[in-house]
Amino acid sequence: MPSATDERDGTHEQGGWRPDVLGGTWQARDLDLPGGAVATLVRDAAAGSAPVGPGPGRPAVLYVHGFIDYFFQTHVAEAFAARGYPFYALDLRGYGRSIGRGTGAPSRPDDDPNFVTDLAVYAQDLDAAARALRAEGHEHLVVLGHSTGGLVASLWADARPGRVSALVLNSPWFDLNRSWLYRGPVTQVVDVVGRVAPRLVVGHLDEHWARALHASTGGEWDFDLAWKPLEGFPVRAGFLRSVRRAHRRVAKGLAVDCPVLVLASARSGPAAGWHDALLTTDSVLDVEHIVSRAARLGDDVTVVAVEGGAHDLALSPEPARSTYLREVLDWLDART
Repeated sequence: MPSATDERDGTHEQGGWRPDVLGGTWQARDLDLPGGAVATLVRDAAAGSAPVGPGPGRPAVLYVHGFIDYFFQTHVAEAFAARGYPFYALDLRGYGRSIGRGTGAPSRPDDDPNFVTDLAVYAQDLDAAARALRAEGHEHLVVLGHSTGGLVASLWADARPGRVSALVLNSPWFDLNRSWLYRGPVTQVVDVVGRVAPRLVVGHLDEHWARALHASTGGEWDFDLAWKPLEGFPVRAGFLRSVRRAHRRVAKGLAVDCPVLVLASARSGPAAGWHDALLTTDSVLDVEHIVSRAARLGDDVTVVAVEGGAHDLALSPEPARSTYLREVLDWLDART
């Protein structure tokens, strides 16, 4: 895979699309956001961007990644395209392809990758992506969110009634996978600290999950370590404060008005240290948190457990990976 610095400033093609770092027929385009920030939309031009499928055309799918992540899962796009779903992915501001792009204060998009003090700003990213997809001819939209992207997508769908045809969540981050001490008293401290010292580093994610994935450390996937480093990016107080406030919103209940599919591994694993089940359990989040909060998203929620699934179900070893994709696509075929 090309490095993170390759093709950043490539010549824009018609419609703002340029060659993407994934190479081949993959393309990317900037989405200008308020305050000078930038998000990045990605597609495979060879798969076609026009609505396809039976009737008026199947809805377009917009993928939203998690924390310390970006879109590189081309096999997911291929699976959706094979079923007739136009597929796009969004690198949120400060993530992946969007790191260092944009010029406006106070977002300072060239500083502190993956950092915001309010998850609500990502609604601007999703709004811009939805407008771009409408301009491409897609009137119907499915949002597929992973982990933090699942939390962001849930809040956005709740705030945009009638905008989303279906919401699919891959191991969404609905609660902190720590003890009651962290989920209660420590959260209260972070709520104060995050307001007065938002850039204070308050933690790091365990690096063993990324090491289990990456080809250089024995894994199956060759993602860009500048955008998804093995040691991760620091967790800052302002970001965690906003995440915990979003968790509380989900706990109180949302009113997502479209069908929702929530998928998670069948089991949780230890969230710290190396262990043999890193890739066959969710070793980042607590599956019980995901399942219990799923029921609070709306009136039409389906929950599926994927046996042998990893935290990112799309990166699970086979057969769990194919099971995950089949469950999603069969459900979309039935519900959209």
